Amino acid sequence: MCGIIGYSGPLEAKRLLIEGLAGLEYRGYDSAGIAFFDTVSQVRLVKQVGKVAALKETCEKLQGSSHCGIGHTRWATHGGVTNANAHPHQAGRITLIHNGIIENYHQLTEEFGLQDKLVSQTDSEVAAHVLDHFYKDDPFTAIQELVRRSEGSYAFCILFADRPGEVYAIRKTSPLVAAYTHSGALIASDLTALIPYTHSYFVVPEGELVRLTPYKVQTYRLDDLSKTQPETMTVNWNMDAAMKNGFPHFMLKEIHEQPEAMKNTVLPRLSKGLPDLSEDGIPDALFLSCSQVHIVACGTAMHAGMVARTIMEPLLRIPVTVTIASEFRYQQPLIDEDTLVIVISQSGETVDTIAAMGLAKAYGSKTLAIVNVKGSTIARESQYVLYTHAGPEIAVASTKAYSVQLAALYLITCRMALVRGRYTNEQAVTFLQEFLDVIPAMEDMIRRKDEMKAVVSHIINSPDAFFIGRGLDYAFSLEGALKLKEISYIHSEAYAAGELKHGTIALISDKVPVIAIATQDDIFAKSMSNVREVKARGAFVILVTKEGKDVSADLADVHITIPAVQDIFTVFPIAVVLQLIAYYASLGKGLDVDQPRNLAKSVTVE
Repeated sequence: MCGIIGYSGPLEAKRLLIEGLAGLEYRGYDSAGIAFFDTVSQVRLVKQVGKVAALKETCEKLQGSSHCGIGHTRWATHGGVTNANAHPHQAGRITLIHNGIIENYHQLTEEFGLQDKLVSQTDSEVAAHVLDHFYKDDPFTAIQELVRRSEGSYAFCILFADRPGEVYAIRKTSPLVAAYTHSGALIASDLTALIPYTHSYFVVPEGELVRLTPYKVQTYRLDDLSKTQPETMTVNWNMDAAMKNGFPHFMLKEIHEQPEAMKNTVLPRLSKGLPDLSEDGIPDALFLSCSQVHIVACGTAMHAGMVARTIMEPLLRIPVTVTIASEFRYQQPLIDEDTLVIVISQSGETVDTIAAMGLAKAYGSKTLAIVNVKGSTIARESQYVLYTHAGPEIAVASTKAYSVQLAALYLITCRMALVRGRYTNEQAVTFLQEFLDVIPAMEDMIRRKDEMKAVVSHIINSPDAFFIGRGLDYAFSLEGALKLKEISYIHSEAYAAGELKHGTIALISDKVPVIAIATQDDIFAKSMSNVREVKARGAFVILVTKEGKDVSADLADVHITIPAVQDIFTVFPIAVVLQLIAYYASLGKGLDVDQPRNLAKSVTVE
């Protein structure tokens, strides 16, 4: 969640750190700060509440140069949003930044008598004091002692006052990537901070120490301090992919990128018109041997799983369960060695999903990860991986990641149906031909974005909005409601339309917006009956159907049609519609579309 950047090399460190933090802003934050060695090798600290731009203005007034330092954007967990709680933190000869949560910081505070020494409310400052206690001129030994006593998750980057030009780091669960370039040594919580300098990097191995100097990045085993050589990886996108490129917001740009992301995810996995996952190293035996599927994810990724369950279960005729990762990890799930557990995460670093996957493996289940980031924790630790090829997604509200996660799940569903005898080759080919029709359908809805823009004039004046649908339409509605609430701050909920009379219709009042989705032919008439129910109670109805449906003019205040793709594929053009409604609602209220309050892109703490 927090952003981390560290540097040692010939470039001006203050500028590089500020630029790195700016590249990490999308992760979400409420304060920022940097620490660096100045011209006389003293550690200087600058931090403040607010945006990186304000920190930049302050740093531009500083005299002198620097060639080594660390920077941090903080998203408040322990302690409120104050200058004192902002990172970096200092204790004696230690200057430290931290992503994660030290769960036993209360015990450490008492054990080391820190009650009267702390100036912040953070667990991170406690870690700095513990490290300073053990620091006797040997950074490695001190870090070993800190790690032995720390419970929880962490990514630490550390400056030792008597070691100018050196940055030390270690991580557990929380992500770090590093690289050595012609411009010096860099470490960061996210690739976007490294891309301006290199396309080659390595993921910092969990539990290994890292030392950056102007000439090298070296990793060491924690126990015996022997040197290691992590695997070097290559980024398959350039900096342009992480820029707005003329769009006013990243979210709008990423909505427009969905058709291309779909092509990049689906087309390489087609062979002679059939789904082929062999290049991903996913064997058919994985799909043949399972007696049930359990999908585990958080937020938008979990909603993709809800859609997948609705199409997988009737087609495959095996139980398919979807569980929120934060709930799954503390359950005693009914899974075993015959269960295929599919974990979904855009970043591959979602802490609850990582823990849930570990639990699934402990039960003996096979794990298949759907992730977007090569080398991420989930990608490395899952037995099998299906990469989505969306490129970087910068806006906090997920758009193209959702579409490609769905695409991956549809590919898996088709392959499973084929190898389990639920589909013939001809049926699988037809499925994929119809599936590919969604790409031009999505492009069509993007071209019609002004229709969605016109819709929001009523929505933004209401404190509430409701989504209704049946079957797959209800599964789509869940994601639509999440999008609207997270970036427009309008209270929005999705309800199964058939449940209206069981309580939820009490919420329908005069002029309240109701987005009704009705794209499933076999239940269209029943869905229209539910629309009539809310309309009769004064709702402002925004109805979404496929083209060609006969809809009474008095049934909806606004009628949006999508191309007439097959029922099971309507989620893709509908996703564009609901994303655009949320986008324009946020824009209409004058809010920060890309960085909504209290939210972070990658949730790496509980």
